[in-house]
Amino acid sequence: MTRDEIISKLRDIMKESTEKPVDWSTVSGESTIESLGFDSLSILDLIYDIQQEFDAEFDAEQLVSIQTVGELAEFLSSQLA
Repeated sequence: MTRDEIISKLRDIMKESTEKPVDWSTVSGESTIESLGFDSLSILDLIYDIQQEFDAEFDAEQLVSIQTVGELAEFLSSQLA
């Protein structure tokens, strides 16, 4: 799966996981996760949704330093390899 395909899937997952109004067509790898309406509590729900969608197992602690959608896509790419 390419980085762009992962980002596209992440956009779909995030759209369902936040109530913040976001123009999802403008979300890119440079978009910060916080700007999309996720805080320290809602990110845990997002992580669960990502694990389910990508059939991946990882600890939330592994994501502490991730700030952008692109960084999250790179992390997922390494987990799926």
